[in-house]
Amino acid sequence: QVQLVESGGGLVQAGGSLRLSCAASGRTFSSYRMGWFRQAPGKEREFVAAIRSSGGTRYYSDSVKGRFTISRDNAKNMVYLQMNSLKPEDTAVYYCAASKSASLNADLYDYWGQGTQVTVSS
Repeated sequence: QVQLVESGGGLVQAGGSLRLSCAASGRTFSSYRMGWFRQAPGKEREFVAAIRSSGGTRYYSDSVKGRFTISRDNAKNMVYLQMNSLKPEDTAVYYCAASKSASLNADLYDYWGQGTQVTVSS
């Protein structure tokens, strides 16, 4: 069992930066692949970024590649999403998720946080 709690969301102007954090409980955190997803009003949940258990391989959606960076600290049971050059279309609720096997497919993630709101004003 893994419990996830996101933090770090807020209101930022276009071009600004935010760093999201996800705190995970459980002694097996380092065995999970971790992902960030987001859902904007009226839209489906979409993949943003993922990182393998060791942190050696990372995946990004085309819409955030070059602007966002996912990282993890297994010693602290933490996952981060550094978001730079934010755009109004990045506005969404951002979710942290954990999976034993998946990286990009939300349906294959086993545990989800409650989400944190990110709003980017133009």
